[in-house]
Amino acid sequence: MIAESLIQIIYIISAILFTLSIKWMSEVKTSRRGNFSAAIGMILAVIATILAVGTNHYELTIVAVVIGGIFGAAMAMKMPMTAIPQRTAISHAFGALAAALVGAAEFFYNTPSIDTFTMSILSIEVILGFLTFTGSIVAFLKLQELISGRPIIYPARKTISFLVFGGALLSAILLIINPGNQTLFLIMGALSLVFGVILVIAIGGADMPTVIAILNSFAGLSAAGLGFVLNNKLLIVAGAIDGSSGLILAILMCKAMNRSFTNVLFGGFGNIQKSKAGKNAVERNIKSMVAEEAAPLLSYAKSVIIIPGYGMAVAQAQHASKDLMDSLEEKGVKVNFAIHPVAGRMPGHMNVLLAEADVPYEKLKEMDEINSDFKHTDVVIVVGANDIVNPAATHNRASPIYGMPILKAYEAKMIIMIKRSPGGLGFSGIDNELFWHKNTTMVYGDAKEVINKLVQNIKEN
Repeated sequence: MIAESLIQIIYIISAILFTLSIKWMSEVKTSRRGNFSAAIGMILAVIATILAVGTNHYELTIVAVVIGGIFGAAMAMKMPMTAIPQRTAISHAFGALAAALVGAAEFFYNTPSIDTFTMSILSIEVILGFLTFTGSIVAFLKLQELISGRPIIYPARKTISFLVFGGALLSAILLIINPGNQTLFLIMGALSLVFGVILVIAIGGADMPTVIAILNSFAGLSAAGLGFVLNNKLLIVAGAIDGSSGLILAILMCKAMNRSFTNVLFGGFGNIQKSKAGKNAVERNIKSMVAEEAAPLLSYAKSVIIIPGYGMAVAQAQHASKDLMDSLEEKGVKVNFAIHPVAGRMPGHMNVLLAEADVPYEKLKEMDEINSDFKHTDVVIVVGANDIVNPAATHNRASPIYGMPILKAYEAKMIIMIKRSPGGLGFSGIDNELFWHKNTTMVYGDAKEVINKLVQNIKEN
């Protein structure tokens, strides 16, 4: 009795730490505390689980912890900060697979004595777990650019998706009626795995922040469902927190893009606009300069706003951007960073990279806070961002991003866009009108190299 009470107390403390970690990780200032809190909560949860198992195969739990710890540590140390979206996607995959496999083991171990309620929860948990696993793997492959980031669209895609998911649901319903049918369970699992692939493979890279949030929600809900099956209160609490926070985040991401869940998951957003991609720089009067010409414009400006995007992450230019901020502030220039909610490939991607470069938190301004400042800003530097500054969203009703809230860089007195090379479209496949805006000048080259040249020339002037 004492041991059981101790186990429940440890689970409660662990749940509290998980809840606090979500709260603390919502702000950059307290994010380290939140990460530490989550780690301690997980350690306590593992200890409680070992106590609950007792002498019955507790060594398997320890072996699993050691293996997971080794892989987790390797991922944390080897994967660069710029690869956080990929790391998040693969972490979702592992977590969801674990939940689905434990659910499958519970089914086969207890067949045919599973009651209707348990089978209902188990079916939902397994479907969510398996589709999240394969969906997260596809998201990882897209983010890692091992496969195309563009939506892969094929004939009758929506019909096929409906039939596959409908088949999984039908199998689940039949399983609830006849819980002992192992063949139906295998069919349900297989269809769920297939659905995860065909769901995410048709989604463009520009929607990956929302997709990651949705998959995070699915993984959490799967874990919560497993908690009901195993009668584990901590899994229920932790899964519910993960599921609800992921859902809320996905809603915020959709709002930031003026999109709906249905449009994100089934809209095929990101197809290349061939009719517009053919125009060249001369027809559009795209102006360009070199870094040596841009440096004096920054040196004599009173205010500068830097807009980071995925291009900054790819070039690993976050530290160079910090150096640029420092060099400009030494000359009395007011510098801030404008952060769009869906900049990069996951929510908070830019915040994490700039925090790693020790950019002060107060310099990171959210879209709603800084948008009114652009009209009073001398120079805006766009570092690898695209859709989040595209003026087409404000006026072009034919554009797929029409209505999406953007950073109003076009209102600044001058815009300097750092881009790797002339031509090309954004990751979403949509042409950017800011390229040929009357106040825009392009600086071509690797973002890190260009910014380092800017810093060098600013210091020399």
